[in-house]
Amino acid sequence: MLKRLKFMKMKNYKKFLWMLFLPLMHFMANAQSNPNDASLQDAKKAIAASNATYFIAIAKNDGSILNHYADDACLLPPNSPAICDHAGMAKFFKDGYEKYGLKGGKFITKNIYGDGREYVTEEGLWQSFDAHGKVFDDGKFLVLWKKTKNGWKMYRDSFSSNRAQK
Repeated sequence: MLKRLKFMKMKNYKKFLWMLFLPLMHFMANAQSNPNDASLQDAKKAIAASNATYFIAIAKNDGSILNHYADDACLLPPNSPAICDHAGMAKFFKDGYEKYGLKGGKFITKNIYGDGREYVTEEGLWQSFDAHGKVFDDGKFLVLWKKTKNGWKMYRDSFSSNRAQK
């Protein structure tokens, strides 16, 4: 009987330690991730602000769209090579406006991944509007954002249409 009593006390003692240990580990894990949460929230705010003015810059057709991109950015359009210089990127957007009728659009961010320190990845959907505000194309995108001295900028911009090629 004494052995059983000692075993039960030992078993309760172990339970007690686990009950203390698990919440402590949870607290420590959350405490370590909190600094990243603030950084990630800052990145999300900056991305939302950039996305809100992106198509306004396209509609100006004056090259100001490049202010959304890092100095060493690359566009990764479908069915063509990467464009990694500002002159090539400016031509891409000018052609979109003048040849293809891109006058506006919309981003729908689905998720943002990363810790918010140097890089984060945005996943989402996009729509392109013509001069009458009608959707003429839509698709998905992944953008790798880079924290620069001038704030969060698009570093790699990869996108593709949901529509069949003509």
